[in-house]
Amino acid sequence: MPTSGTIDSGHKYSVILPTYNERKNLPVIVWLLANTFDTNRLEWEIIIVDDASPDGTLEIAKQLQSVYGENRIILKPRAGKLGLGTAYIHGLNFCTGDFVIIMDADFSHHPKFIPKFIKLQQTYNLDIVTGTRYSSYSTPGLQDADISPGGVYGWDLKRKLVSRGANFLADTVLDPGVSDLTGSFRLYRIAALRHIISLTLSKGYVFQMEMMVRARALGYTVGEVPITFVDRIYGESKLGADEIVGYAKGVWALFTGV
Repeated sequence: MPTSGTIDSGHKYSVILPTYNERKNLPVIVWLLANTFDTNRLEWEIIIVDDASPDGTLEIAKQLQSVYGENRIILKPRAGKLGLGTAYIHGLNFCTGDFVIIMDADFSHHPKFIPKFIKLQQTYNLDIVTGTRYSSYSTPGLQDADISPGGVYGWDLKRKLVSRGANFLADTVLDPGVSDLTGSFRLYRIAALRHIISLTLSKGYVFQMEMMVRARALGYTVGEVPITFVDRIYGESKLGADEIVGYAKGVWALFTGV
């Protein structure tokens, strides 16, 4: 089994952060990201795509830009709440890194896992690395990467069952080759992301699922790193009944169309 080694610092990483009512979370997640990249001596930028948050998220983002610099914090707001998938598409237009990280801005995804994503990608020259809540080991394996089992914290039993059921349904019907199809914490080679995203039709939460299914169909290499997912600290979850129904429809559409 290969060892993880050290991180090659000869790459630049672009983080796309879609935001909606994240004024309390944004300063801390940006600090954590900056600290993670700087500690590992990596070049980085954060593209913040705010969908006209009524809580003043964009104003906070502007303050962060003045602290970290316009070359590090790139603001690309939109006129309204237009959906998660289109936020990634919009943000991708402004990425200058050779790798792109997509993640939530609400602490559900901790930046401490990013170095493990990068180590796995560099060890196996992968096109995509995705975080998984439902595995105890990385795939492919790393001998000395200090990998802890994935998990979910802060969810009630009902939401855990919904998430597990959604992944079981998709895994059974679509056979995507990953253990956590609904996760949204991922590292992409930028050329692969541009190719996959250009073919992706879904919006909202189904978007992440379709990306993985299409990646496999197109022959891209995918690895997984266990992560701990923590329910958002500030604000309310944006997952509702409409998204759940849309997910089920999305599974069927991918089964018949990809």
